[in-house]
Amino acid sequence: MARYKGPKAKRARRYNDPIFGPSKAVQKKPYPPGQHGRGRRRKQSEYAIQLSEKQKAKDTYGVLERQFRNLFEKASRKQGITGEVLLQLLESRLDNLVFRLGIAPTRRGARQLVLHKHITVNGDIVNIPSFTVKPGDLVAVREKSKSLEVIVNSLSARSAKKYPWLEWDGKELTGKYISVPQRDDIPENIQEQLIVELYSK
Repeated sequence: MARYKGPKAKRARRYNDPIFGPSKAVQKKPYPPGQHGRGRRRKQSEYAIQLSEKQKAKDTYGVLERQFRNLFEKASRKQGITGEVLLQLLESRLDNLVFRLGIAPTRRGARQLVLHKHITVNGDIVNIPSFTVKPGDLVAVREKSKSLEVIVNSLSARSAKKYPWLEWDGKELTGKYISVPQRDDIPENIQEQLIVELYSK
């Protein structure tokens, strides 16, 4: 299945969670989209709940099915709790770090910046959104791209919220990936254990 490009609010309402950022639609309509959204919801099966959680994680990080499956298999081979390792791998993606650093207002926007060669890793241009950034790597805005309106606007509206696994240099427009984030530090509302249970069947 191709990457979803439809209405974001509709997708967020399906999970009753503003996965793409603050959403008035989710606040005003805390029920699923569609003509039967307001009606009684049937009791979901265990499989349906697990599948929904996996879909939410995929939509949150903008990952395709095959990519997500490959990341899960990679996480299952590593030491540690598989669900936590999976989220850490998702957080280590270049497009996600560009978003976390505030260079882009959304993960979709971050993906575009990476694809259009506006981002460098350790001084080299990288145009692969799924590129895995390692602790100690420097993620920066390319010199020619520092005056781009979308980047300037995003950085000017950058929230004061800081992540303990990232360092940001506002003068050089450079961020450092200090360490792999701990689960308690990752703000996404994802129940990763449900995803592990789904893939374990």
